[in-house]
Amino acid sequence: MNVILIGVITLFVIALVAAIVLFLAAKKFKVEEDPMIDVVADMLPGANCGGCGFAGCRNLAEAIVKTKDLEAAHCPVGGNETANKIAGVLGLTVEETEPKVAVIRCNGTRQNSVPNVEYEGAPTCAYAQTVLANEGGCPFGCVGCGDCRTACQFGAISYDEGLGMPVIDENRCVACGACVKACSRKLIELRFKGKNNRRVYVSCSSKDKGAVAKKHCKVACIGCGKCAKVCPFGAITVENNLAYIDYTKCKSCRKCVAECPVGAITEKNFPPRKEAAPVNNNAETAQKEPETLLKEA
Repeated sequence: MNVILIGVITLFVIALVAAIVLFLAAKKFKVEEDPMIDVVADMLPGANCGGCGFAGCRNLAEAIVKTKDLEAAHCPVGGNETANKIAGVLGLTVEETEPKVAVIRCNGTRQNSVPNVEYEGAPTCAYAQTVLANEGGCPFGCVGCGDCRTACQFGAISYDEGLGMPVIDENRCVACGACVKACSRKLIELRFKGKNNRRVYVSCSSKDKGAVAKKHCKVACIGCGKCAKVCPFGAITVENNLAYIDYTKCKSCRKCVAECPVGAITEKNFPPRKEAAPVNNNAETAQKEPETLLKEA
């Protein structure tokens, strides 16, 4: 009986000592959390998409409260509205950021890039692009397996069977960047939505020379450089046979669109153009035919 009693008392003492040690350790290493973190976290959308660069919305809230920097820790889903709410609570001032939207820099639809192969394999772009170019043969074009659609948490990307390509719904896109990371060909880019939701960009990512690029897709950029020469804002550069429009410099004048001989530049949400006046075929300034430009490119 004494042995049992001694054992019980011993266990009680050990438990008591352990409890005291744990209590003292908890007091010593206790981390006080700013209650404003919960307030800011409740203001965030709760999408946990990672578009802000943090693991989740609560991590973003912690960064905002600790750094008091809403520009560095910006929520692309909540946008300026959420930023202004948080700024009001924290007593900060914040400059509004221009909203962005995802665009696909490829226009190799089944109409523009006639399919000559049929892919049968793992239904992921990451795998498919390692074993073939795309249906039309372009090694830089969209594979069309839909990794971007799978990555999008907001239902902003759908697949168009007729086009053979994904389509982005700009009204649902929150510019989280998940599709940008998911695209194995690096064809998707976040760009400014632009004034009145209008923007101009090159819908091609091919770095092949003109004749080869046109063989794969009839609206492929041939790197002729005419768009760069006509741009009054220096927004266009041509490198590796491919033109690129810097969206931070572009003023959407659309001179490049009219100048492009192959239709590789997309103008989004602009009103229809007025019909151009008849061109004098004998004028010295008449444009060269695309075939001639291909030879020069």
